[in-house]
Amino acid sequence: MATVKFFREVELPQQKPQDDGVVFPAVLSPNHTTDSTAVQLPNFKEAIRAHKPWLESLLQKSGAILFRGFPVASPTDFNDVVEAFGYPEAFYVGGRASRIKVVGRVYTANEAPPEKGIPFHHEMAYVRDFPTKLFFFCDEEPGKGGETPIVLSHIIYKRMTEKHPEFVSQLEEHGLTYTKVSNEEDDPSSFTGSGWKSTYKTDDKTVAEERASKLGAKIEWIGNSAKIITGPLAAVRVDEESRRKTWFNSIAVSYSGPANKRFCDVDTIVELGNGDPVPDDAVEDYLKILEEECVAIPWKKGDVLLVNNLMVLHGRRPLLKPPRRVLASLCK
Repeated sequence: MATVKFFREVELPQQKPQDDGVVFPAVLSPNHTTDSTAVQLPNFKEAIRAHKPWLESLLQKSGAILFRGFPVASPTDFNDVVEAFGYPEAFYVGGRASRIKVVGRVYTANEAPPEKGIPFHHEMAYVRDFPTKLFFFCDEEPGKGGETPIVLSHIIYKRMTEKHPEFVSQLEEHGLTYTKVSNEEDDPSSFTGSGWKSTYKTDDKTVAEERASKLGAKIEWIGNSAKIITGPLAAVRVDEESRRKTWFNSIAVSYSGPANKRFCDVDTIVELGNGDPVPDDAVEDYLKILEEECVAIPWKKGDVLLVNNLMVLHGRRPLLKPPRRVLASLCK
């Protein structure tokens, strides 16, 4: 495993080796040869800035980096770490999760009850302007459960192409259209429960329509509720660095057919861009493949997870024993 001055790559039992010899995700801890007094937050931030090209190269190879054992003790510390990377903030306009600002660029990840799982997804794959990088921070370590499982999207594309070549061909040709009915106010019981006022950061219907349009969506009003129609949007994208196709869509959080009864959101519909339905058997196999290929590393207090949103899908396992507090920051 590699060592770069301040950082040392370590192995965890949950990691998965890939065909190219890369492990997923990469896990970094402070270098043992570093004086313990040097492993403080200012030194960590300085090391991020000094080794950013190497960290970005590692992120591109692995898809995600878990930083474990570093002195990140609070949401403010986490905000400092995010800012040390220097990525522009991706503002959560058009997002469907109910989230609360904590400090600076840091928000709660999702206000839905923690005992509810969240299906795998690429962040904001249902809008034109999506974040390219995601940061997660474990502020309170879960008692049991509550992992944030991740999976490499190009592997999902490959396996779905082998299992359902015709469906994947239709996805690539037509893309997907997402339709969601959003009430005025947030519904904290749902993982896609953001009301249209929170979604578009306004209580003015005209402004909401304008902001939706910029994100490739249109709104049809049903009284004071908004029927938000987005697409067709690409459901398969190409990672420019690796030239690999990725399964970049929100089928698992939007499909409400029999295969997805455990997670379906009755206010959301997803269909092929030509209006054809998404086949239930394909979704059933897709959900199984996700579980087979994913990695779920139990959170530890102070963990920071950096995810390449173009390469990796993420979700949330149900919390079996509280507490749990995982915060997030989105970057362009």
